[in-house]
This record gives sequence, structure tokens and C-alpha cells, in this order.
Amino acid sequence: MSRWSNGSSNVSYTSFLLAGFPGLRESRALLVLPFLSLYLMIIFTNALVIHTVLTQQSLHQPMYLLIALLLAVNICATSTVVPAMLFSFSTHFNCISLARCLIQMFCIYFLIVFDCNILLVMALDRYVAICYPLCYPEIVTGQLLAGLVGAAATRSTCIVAPVVFLASRVHFCRSDMIQHFACEHMALMKLSCGDISLNKTVGLTVRIFNRVLDMLLLGTSYSHIIHAAFRISSGRARSKALNTCGSHLLVIFTVYLSTMSSSIVYRTAHTASQDVHNLLSTFYLLLPCLVNPIIYGTRTKEIRYHLATLFQRTPLQVPSKKPLSLPSHMELPG
Repeated sequence: MSRWSNGSSNVSYTSFLLAGFPGLRESRALLVLPFLSLYLMIIFTNALVIHTVLTQQSLHQPMYLLIALLLAVNICATSTVVPAMLFSFSTHFNCISLARCLIQMFCIYFLIVFDCNILLVMALDRYVAICYPLCYPEIVTGQLLAGLVGAAATRSTCIVAPVVFLASRVHFCRSDMIQHFACEHMALMKLSCGDISLNKTVGLTVRIFNRVLDMLLLGTSYSHIIHAAFRISSGRARSKALNTCGSHLLVIFTVYLSTMSSSIVYRTAHTASQDVHNLLSTFYLLLPCLVNPIIYGTRTKEIRYHLATLFQRTPLQVPSKKPLSLPSHMELPG
């Protein structure tokens, strides 16, 4: 592969080969069908819920729009990795330049962090809707929602950019073979020569700080939400509030459990093969993308109703609402 000189005897690779699953190198073509089926299922389920939200006027509310945005991020995160991986499995062309590798790394981590930040925005939305229902329409406006999403994107960029920038400053002289199916940070750092302690420290610090802060914010928000929900006098409104929060908490549990379990195993299971580590990477990347639309499509009553009308001729009866009445504890927003 191509190399460049930095003016001394040191050289650094500027293009790499993605090994995918090294232990299955001779039978990589067998992986195409299962991963292609999984990818198409992720695209279909996420796109179906997004289409339902965007085409139904009654779902043009902050909570449903945030769900659609979250699922759109799922599609982008999957499409950042899986198509190129399938192409390399089927054609054995798995070469990637350093620039493309860094761009892919940024996109993967940006979308993962952005996904978590959207969950924070959704928690704030539910907090206002359940704790301050009468003020919800005045507080959560389209302008505020756009500002929060912009802040989430900015925060994601600020978290990921330093890690990728430091990776771009490293010399890679050990090998040109990345033992992964994508440009994962630590897989690339294993090819480095020289001191990368700063890269490891920044990467680990950013991940721990981000996860701890997110968990504190989410825990505080949903503890207040659940406490407020149990104080609602109407059983129907209380049930709706708890069911909505239950859906969000299931998604949060799936996202954070998959990422944390992958990180823990990566740092503790030193005897596990590289294929096991790579399989865990696909687990934390693809599992939330597959599960999230199923959770929201089956547990959110309004989305479930409109999805059902797509697959049967006789529309289901949906509970009527009073569009002109002010929201109250008897009728929660969104």
C-alpha cells in the first residue's frame, strides 16, 4: 500500500485493507446474505415509521417528529457501514484510504453520539409534556425544537471531532491491515507507531464523561417524569404517560446497554478472538437500529394505529380527541 515520508526514516501508511472478520476470510461471501437481509429489514422498518409520521398530519407533534429523526439517524448510521462491508464481502475489494477511513470514523461516532443526544431532547420534551402540560404548547415550539436538535448536533461534533483529529496526527507503520469491518478508532490505533497515550486518554475520557453525564441527565429527567405521572389523577392519562415513558426507556436501555457491553468486553476479554470483538461491534451498531422502530411502532398507540391502516382495508377506531381543548393532566400532549 502507499506510504509517505515525514522527512526521517519513519513512514506511514496512507491506505489500508479492512479485514472484516479475519477468521472467516475464506468464506466471507457467506456473510453477504444475512447482513443484507438485516440491512434491508432495518431500512424498511425505520423508513415505514418515518413515512407514517411524515404523512399523517396528526403526528406532526414534537414527540413523533423526534422519533422520526431518531429513526432517520438509525438509517444513516447503518448505511455508513453496512453497504461498504457488503461490497467488500462480495467483491473482495476492501481497500480504503486514510482520508476516507477518518471520514467514516467521524460519521460512525457522530451518528452514535447524535442518537444519544436525541434521546436527551426526547427526555426534555416528555418532562415538559408531563410535568407542565398546560404550558407545553407555549414552551415546546418548533423554534425551540430546532434549536435543541442543532445543539445536539453541535455537542456531537464537539465530542467526536477531537478524537478523529488526534487520530489523523498518528503515524501508522505497524501494518496496513485493519482487523475490523470499519474504521473503528481502537482498531486503527493498533496500527500506530509511537506514543498514542494522548489518543487513548482523550478517547476514554470523552466516552466515560459523555456516558456518565447522559445517564445522570436521563435519570434525573425520567425520575421526575415518573413521579409526576403517578400523581396524575386520571387513570387513562397516567397509563398513557407511563406507556410513553416505557417506550423511551426501552430504547434508552437498548442503546446504552449495547454500547456499554461492547466497550466492557473490548477492554476486559483479552482472550476473545478478533471475530468476537467485531461481532460485538455489529451488535452495538445494528441492534438499536433494528429494535427502535419495532418499539415505537408497536408501543406508541397513535403510530401503531396509522401503521395498521396501511395493512388492512378497514381502519381501526382511534379514540377521538378534542383538538381545540387545552392540554391537562386528563389529556397529555403528544
